[in-house]
Amino acid sequence: MKALHIITGLGVGGAEQQLRLLLRHLPIDCDVVTLTDPGPVADGLAADGVRVTHLGMTGNRDLAALPRLTRLIRRGRYDLVHTHLYRACLYGRIAARLAGVRAVVATEHSLGDTQMEGRPLTAGVRGLYLLGERLGRSTVAVSPTVAARLTRWGVPAPRVTVVPNGIDLARFAYDPAAGLRAREALGLPADAFVIGAIGRLTPGKRFDVLLHCLARLPEDCRLLLVGAGPEEPALRRTARAVGVSDRVVLAGERPYIADGSPGAPGGPDLPALASAMDVLAAPSAEEAFGLAVVEGLAAGLPVRYTSCPALEDLPPEAAPGAVRVPCDAGAYARALAGVRAAGPGPRTAPEAARHYCITRSAARLMDVYAAALTASHPAPTVEVPVHAPVEVPAQGPAQAPVPALIHVPVQQRAKSS
Repeated sequence: MKALHIITGLGVGGAEQQLRLLLRHLPIDCDVVTLTDPGPVADGLAADGVRVTHLGMTGNRDLAALPRLTRLIRRGRYDLVHTHLYRACLYGRIAARLAGVRAVVATEHSLGDTQMEGRPLTAGVRGLYLLGERLGRSTVAVSPTVAARLTRWGVPAPRVTVVPNGIDLARFAYDPAAGLRAREALGLPADAFVIGAIGRLTPGKRFDVLLHCLARLPEDCRLLLVGAGPEEPALRRTARAVGVSDRVVLAGERPYIADGSPGAPGGPDLPALASAMDVLAAPSAEEAFGLAVVEGLAAGLPVRYTSCPALEDLPPEAAPGAVRVPCDAGAYARALAGVRAAGPGPRTAPEAARHYCITRSAARLMDVYAAALTASHPAPTVEVPVHAPVEVPAQGPAQAPVPALIHVPVQQRAKSS
């Protein structure tokens, strides 16, 4: 089998790094196309021996990218196309069908109740999403919570399959020596109580709550924020305003190195930073999966979180060290003070972390591929009207007319047995 993965960009993010990790465990020949921003994950994929093509899409309205992508798919003679993230799902599904590939799978990584990929949901986004969804054979949800959101949106339940995100347990296993080296590299005292947080620096992650929380905690407490994004200047201003800027380390983007390398260029990698933490805090009120929480558990950390479908879909005993906390600075201050007072415990991964092993996720995805390749439904036509708005949350809503009516063959939904 030969598959093409199409993704909006390959900067350091959860969906992007998840794609790299998956490709290391899928037993098939895979290429990758990124519509925009090759980024560090593209370099990592290339190092893994994956062929990565940058389509050079200039923005949401770059409809010239569609025929370029169609030609690329046709030349590659791919058996299956797998799309990731909103813009890539829309353009990738259309291009795949125009190229004659009927086995099209899409993964929905970031659908929340009120936003998708950090942007507000609108009726236009939903309508265009559902129109594009019909062009595929299957939509993969990263959690049962996301699957339920998709069906509430109007995606037929038989077309939705849950394949959870996966983690490399061995990479995140607690390494005290690596943790001490990471602290030294970042200027964190060896005896400090380090509160960790991982994620893109956007308003929805609510890392500002942790800054206000830190101001209520003792001086030996430090906050280690791992990630980058547009909210960084605002977070720095907040840290100064509440008087904790000297106790906060913004480590920037840290690739998830899944190849056994000793660390990312320029500093410790993500697993080493997890070993440097004493607790993981995740105040985001709306998540599609909660990968950072699972990574924290894999590192043996106690976790205090507000939203994590990955845990909510499991029995409580699967993650006894994870406690849900309201998205409030006072609540987090009390919860983290309790962890500090309890002292360090054993740093072993609970059952919840083992449940999300990447090899299990890869095997389930192969089942989805097999089903997509063997489906044999007649292909009706979807018409994309000339006035349809193109709204793509990845870079903000954008309205653009589609220049012509596009007739694209799509599969009909199989009847329930």
